[in-house]
Amino acid sequence: MPVHRPGSLRPRHLALTLALSGTLLAGLSLPATATTVPARGSAHMGIGVLAHDGQAVTPAGAEATQTEGVDVSGYQGDVAWSTLWSSGVKWAYTKATEGTYYTNPYFAQQYNGSYNVGMIRGAYHFATPDTTTGATQANYFVDHGGGWSKDGKTLPGVLDIEWNPYGASCYGKSTAAMVSWIADFLSTYKSRTGRDAVIYTATSWWTSCTGNYAGFASANPLWIARYASDAGTLPAGWSYYTMWQYTSSGPTVGDHDVFNGALDRVVALANG
Repeated sequence: MPVHRPGSLRPRHLALTLALSGTLLAGLSLPATATTVPARGSAHMGIGVLAHDGQAVTPAGAEATQTEGVDVSGYQGDVAWSTLWSSGVKWAYTKATEGTYYTNPYFAQQYNGSYNVGMIRGAYHFATPDTTTGATQANYFVDHGGGWSKDGKTLPGVLDIEWNPYGASCYGKSTAAMVSWIADFLSTYKSRTGRDAVIYTATSWWTSCTGNYAGFASANPLWIARYASDAGTLPAGWSYYTMWQYTSSGPTVGDHDVFNGALDRVVALANG
């Protein structure tokens, strides 16, 4: 006859205990042990902002007149531009490219659709400094929708440089290497279009990944990202922002922005 030792379980008791334990564990909500990495090409303006720079959605009263805008990507699909225009949105940016491996399949509807309802519009590039050089990505951007024309309705291109959704926040680059990559992109873009690109970023990312470099502020307009009631402290060198992305949960499309000035100033930026 089998001997039952104190503190041990008979086989049928052990099986019952394990079954009950499994049932209890299945009902528990355990923390995730890994973060899901999004698919390449799915990044968009502000993909890391919500986790780093606030969650409020209503800007406080501004000292100067501000003009409402939106930014969109393939994530939004076909956009109801007439609805946005009727709500007071007067300018828009559409994601054109990412790295050198992605073009927005909804770019034509978004870029031309905003133009057709009367908006002043432009295109942006989501940078991936760990994949190819800044010059290579600038050329890819210009060749796939990121160009500029002096028609009074086309804004200069935007370099969207922010948290890496696919890996290390600073793309594995030192602050000096990151500054060099950005400079490479900006100089190439200007040589191709004659315009200085806008820089879209967040202060916390810029400080961490460029060492709070101030050298681009004299030429490149700043589009600051911060989801709060004010834009907060700006990156070094810029005394004011040109645009501010203040929420990812606005009406019609989530990403809403303000231009720091009246509509005539938006037109002035378009005209160069």
